[in-house]
Amino acid sequence: MFIDFGLKSLVHTSRYLRLGNTIHLPESLSAVTTINREEEVDPTTVGMTQDGVDEIWQSIEEIYKTATHPAISLCFRRQGKIILSRSIGYATGHKPNNKAEINARLMQPETPICYFSGSKAVTAFLIHLLNEDKLIDLHDPVSFHLPEFGQNGKEDISIHQVLSHRSGISVMPKTLDMSAIADKDEIWRQLCAKKVPATQTGSLAYHALSGGYVLERIINKVTGLSIQEFLDVRVRQPMNMKYFSYGLNETQAADLADNYATGIKAMYPVSYFIKRALGDSFERVAEVSNTPIFQQAVIPSANLMGTAEEMGRFYQMLLNNGVWEGKQICQPMTIRRMIREYGSLEFDRTLMIPMRYSAGLMLGANPVGIWGRNSGQAFGHLGLINKLLWADPDRDISVSLLNTGLPLVANNIPSLVNFMASINKHCSR
Repeated sequence: MFIDFGLKSLVHTSRYLRLGNTIHLPESLSAVTTINREEEVDPTTVGMTQDGVDEIWQSIEEIYKTATHPAISLCFRRQGKIILSRSIGYATGHKPNNKAEINARLMQPETPICYFSGSKAVTAFLIHLLNEDKLIDLHDPVSFHLPEFGQNGKEDISIHQVLSHRSGISVMPKTLDMSAIADKDEIWRQLCAKKVPATQTGSLAYHALSGGYVLERIINKVTGLSIQEFLDVRVRQPMNMKYFSYGLNETQAADLADNYATGIKAMYPVSYFIKRALGDSFERVAEVSNTPIFQQAVIPSANLMGTAEEMGRFYQMLLNNGVWEGKQICQPMTIRRMIREYGSLEFDRTLMIPMRYSAGLMLGANPVGIWGRNSGQAFGHLGLINKLLWADPDRDISVSLLNTGLPLVANNIPSLVNFMASINKHCSR
């Protein structure tokens, strides 16, 4: 959880700190900044000031100056209108510990990035649509729809428990690593065979990868469609998205921004918890994420890909009670079910921090939570720690901050905290 007490003073000196692998910053930030001026509206039309918006963007520049992210893309909406649609850095060709290559490709607001765990919110939404369609009940046992799952202590695990990270299957089978992430049949076979002690079911432990494969199988079974087809019909097409899919085809994958492991390499015991959750190291995750096997696979918990604006569009639809440009994507009650807290603030045995969850989303808290101060009504999802994707009905905002660095131990956290603080400061409740 991001706690901002005492950290803000570090932000202004963070540009001078170098922890582990970092990029060589360009001499001019303006030379690597792209602004989608056609999209951005006058901030005074939504109760903000230009100075306030400038301060928010300056907080993004401070994140970039930590040299932990080769590229950053931001889409920030207030009252449904885009206030900031900008990017900074290089999408490809700017590896850590190096200057940008001559042929490095500039990051654009239209450049797609992998959302990593931000994918979980969208996968969860698809499951809630099945509930809306009365094809499932969220409290159905998974084994009711998928009998092969109901063995070795998993007979009564519910769909809702998978969504809210309380099913007891948080850890992927030990024999699977990133190289096997696209072999869904083998993953499913091993998940079905996995033993789950009764003491684990009901306890909070974040499902980094496993839950998505279960939810995908449910969608396949009850709709007869692949998860990609179901997403396309119910979300991507109605909301007029260009990307926003699990993996991209070969042509679109060429547009993707590359990911890089940055910061200090995690040591034991931190490295143990990372491998336990992800199945491999941050370095290996970054490496595999830039390969065709990952970019063109379907990994429901981890490889939805699209632009910052597209994910911001999704969260704005949730704020709009399921409506996007006059189209009813889902019913208002579906949104209420999706954002409703399930269990109070509780220690997460995977993330090793206190968390609040709904059936699919990470919730804010008062007086301070994962989405900043006084964020008790906010909901969203992190993407591999640094991607911040959330909406706050109290402030009427939807925010999508994407980046391409994967730092675990680095100097970037204070600047991320300051970014959220600057938004909350300039968006009155």
